[in-house]
Amino acid sequence: MKILFIEWASFGNADIKDAFTKEGHQIICFPFSNKDARRDAEIESSLTKKLRETVPDAVFSFNYFPLVSNVCKRENLPYISWIYDSPYVMLYSYTTINPCNTIYVFDRSLCREFNEAGIKTVHYLPMAANTDRLDNMRPFPADFTSTAAPVIQSAHTLPLAQDCPYLYDVSFVGSLYNEAHNFYDRMENLSAYAKGYLEGLMHAQMHVQGCNFIQESLSPIMEELYQALPMDPNPDGVETREYLYAQYVINRKLTGLERLRLLTAVTQEHTLDLFTLDAAFSLPNLRNHGTTDYYSQMPLVFKQSRINLNISLRSIKSGIPQRAFDILGAGGFLLSNYQEDFLEHFTPGEDFDYYESEEDLLQKVNYYLTHEKERAAVAKSGHDKVAAAHTYRDRVREMLSGI
Repeated sequence: MKILFIEWASFGNADIKDAFTKEGHQIICFPFSNKDARRDAEIESSLTKKLRETVPDAVFSFNYFPLVSNVCKRENLPYISWIYDSPYVMLYSYTTINPCNTIYVFDRSLCREFNEAGIKTVHYLPMAANTDRLDNMRPFPADFTSTAAPVIQSAHTLPLAQDCPYLYDVSFVGSLYNEAHNFYDRMENLSAYAKGYLEGLMHAQMHVQGCNFIQESLSPIMEELYQALPMDPNPDGVETREYLYAQYVINRKLTGLERLRLLTAVTQEHTLDLFTLDAAFSLPNLRNHGTTDYYSQMPLVFKQSRINLNISLRSIKSGIPQRAFDILGAGGFLLSNYQEDFLEHFTPGEDFDYYESEEDLLQKVNYYLTHEKERAAVAKSGHDKVAAAHTYRDRVREMLSGI
């Protein structure tokens, strides 16, 4: 097949292109810079021209773009999109029902919501890892924060995490959502009642895994939220104000508070290595390495950490975040919060493990740091299961099977 690839600064671009090519498909790239535009006459004209010149069999993009869908609908071409962001407000565009669309989301619960509403263009597809690339990566001789290019081993040698020297006992790669001007902290004019309501709501949600009740609980203070921080649905969308405040304001703040609480708890007993945007963040027993490059450095962190933590963004209902597939695919040991979709594809204690509370997290960190053979066996099993059924080539085959 000939695939027109909508190319923007997305994670996974190189891996999905590689998968398309190895599966025997031809890739034609269309640069897409204004990814937030829902309508743009110039881009629509340029895309239409490209489609007519190249005559692809289908159009593909990471994440969903109403603009691209409308052009594909006019040109009678299949549009395949694979959404890895959560939340993703463009999914609530009226264009979602365009018959040209096949939209994949990595969250089974989210997919179910759309299907139960009668929207059949949305399908479930978990994320993936390029185990061929990850297996062929060799660790740097020194600090991972180095900008030096990685040394790639021969394709005949496939080192997993247990073959690499461990630099870290416990590590976390991800945002702390603690930026000074996040949406939540902009709401300075809330009443004492509204502030207390939100604090109590977040406190309750922080102690519940596997179910998020923030959005359904906002109606008593919605008007105050709107006055403090006006947010309106898009003209072409069906998202509610409750959705916007829950997913883009409160769940992000909640995730930041939860990550801070859990990471602080770990540092009280162990050294924690953190890779995050905020290079100035500090805690006792925490080594902050700043950001790490997704392709050349992050997989090496996963390989050389005895325990890799995943603390999911609270807007992800049941899905397995991309971070988890990156850890497993690199051969790292994954210790995650509970997400229902894990149990559909992986076995706890065999391929990964999950924690249900702060106390459970600490107990499992202590356990796996003192049971090296069991930890290594779990990491290998998780890697092998990803390599067998959860690669980008597996996903490409599934996405194109109906075209």
